[in-house]
Amino acid sequence: MSNDKITLTAGDAEVTVLPGDGGRIGSLRIDGTELLRQGGRYGSFPMVPWCGRIRDGRFRDGAEVHQMPLNAAPHAIHGTARDGAWRTARNSLAADRAVITHQLTEPWPYPGLVTQTVELTPDSLTLGLAVETYDSSFPAQVGWHPWFNRQLEPEGPTVEIAFDAAWQEERGADHLPTGRRIDPRPGPWDDCFGMPDGVDVTLSWPGRLALTVTSREQWVVVYDEQEAAVCVEPQTGPPNGLNTAPRLVTPVQPLEATTTWTWRRP
Repeated sequence: MSNDKITLTAGDAEVTVLPGDGGRIGSLRIDGTELLRQGGRYGSFPMVPWCGRIRDGRFRDGAEVHQMPLNAAPHAIHGTARDGAWRTARNSLAADRAVITHQLTEPWPYPGLVTQTVELTPDSLTLGLAVETYDSSFPAQVGWHPWFNRQLEPEGPTVEIAFDAAWQEERGADHLPTGRRIDPRPGPWDDCFGMPDGVDVTLSWPGRLALTVTSREQWVVVYDEQEAAVCVEPQTGPPNGLNTAPRLVTPVQPLEATTTWTWRRP
């Protein structure tokens, strides 16, 4: 099936899906206003089959140690699927829904199929990820890495980030969790937070729009150290989680997660 750009619409909302560019969401426009930072590295990309950094690019599966490319030296970051082509699933397209798939291949050492669903309503976007295998079981993570514009217009208000986390993963000098949980600290952040009742983070552009990112998962990375954009990244485990909190994909148990972004106008 085609990997061309897919445009979904619902009410005054429009989403662009880019299967040929890492399966990312290239654009989210509400009432004609772009919410996502534009450019090849940005939009919102799926993090599969791991999220954030893997220490030294190495993870253990039983007695085996696997080495991933060090694309954020000295670590490996954000999985392999964002660098690969996805394909549109046959007969999956509707005006407000798309399903795209990606085959896990080298350098990832295990075969697997990743499916991403994209569903748009006039006031929400729901993204789903599933990793399946029909062969060897393996540890994995999934998540999303959206880049939300700090300002919706050049002279517009600056985004405000609000959330209530149970803990913050202490970040070491290597940008990885030390294994110690601490009380949440003020930003700026490039940090992972724990939300046992599910991810719930609200971005507000005062007087313009509020968008809430939710997920049943309990981990979220918040990044606001860049001038142009901020990131709210729901995921199934913390950075380096393939080593510290792996989720196992088996032939009878896929790894599945969803996130919903809901917006409201003042």
